[in-house]
Amino acid sequence: MTSYRLWVLSHPFLSAAIQFGLLGTLGEMVAASLKHRRPVLPCTPLQLGFKVIAWALLGLVIKAGFVGMKGFTRALMDHHLLPSILASGFGWALTLSTLTNVFFGPQMMLFHRLEDNLILGRQGFDGMMPAIRTLGWFWIPAHTLTFSLPAEFQLGLAALWSLALGIILGLTASRNQLRSIV
Repeated sequence: MTSYRLWVLSHPFLSAAIQFGLLGTLGEMVAASLKHRRPVLPCTPLQLGFKVIAWALLGLVIKAGFVGMKGFTRALMDHHLLPSILASGFGWALTLSTLTNVFFGPQMMLFHRLEDNLILGRQGFDGMMPAIRTLGWFWIPAHTLTFSLPAEFQLGLAALWSLALGIILGLTASRNQLRSIV
């Protein structure tokens, strides 16, 4: 764990890109496999390579977003625009998670959709509302835990949450398909 911590502290952007590139892409692969109930790629191998790059770029955006949202939340505290009880511990983590997912989350998701559309040759934003809804039921609780950790572990956990959400969505899609068959 010490090696990981030192690597993240020494290379914050590189580590963000690698973690999201690998775990975000793995989440898509697992979701597609669960949805189809067999191992399957979510796209062509070439597109998958571009998805790794897209997830890595998203990791850079998320790293910058986490840092920026911490500054934004701290500024609100400093100007007494939020109750001081939220300045530390669980209150800080919940506040930071909520503000991050309300102000940063939707734009990040739209950016990611644009990346996907470019890679897959698609247009439009079909399915964005269910994705946006994950901010409330998944990402705010998940990032409350994330922001409870020391900063050097936060981005790695966020990348793991991407994998976890891929599993949840893949299982949900698989169950919904089974219900429609029965």
